[in-house]
Amino acid sequence: MRIRVAHIVHTTMQNIFDLNAPKKATNVGINSGLLMQAKSLKINLSAALEQTLAQFVEQKQKELWLAQNKAAIDAYNELVEEHGVFSDSTREF
Repeated sequence: MRIRVAHIVHTTMQNIFDLNAPKKATNVGINSGLLMQAKSLKINLSAALEQTLAQFVEQKQKELWLAQNKAAIDAYNELVEEHGVFSDSTREF
């Protein structure tokens, strides 16, 4: 039974930022053609940026977590490969 890293990372990353934190104004540079299209489609720029930025932050945090825990995960998986897990003899599947 190897560690399922995707499950651990997902569980660890559920709340990557405070949804109730106050908004902060910022300046960003956006391609003018893309901005015109977004405005013509009535896309809420703040909401779109926040959603996309949250996805980027989550992905980067996952990568960082995996890098920081790689040695432990590899060691655990090697141990399981060599010795199995304590419940191997009681499993019926």
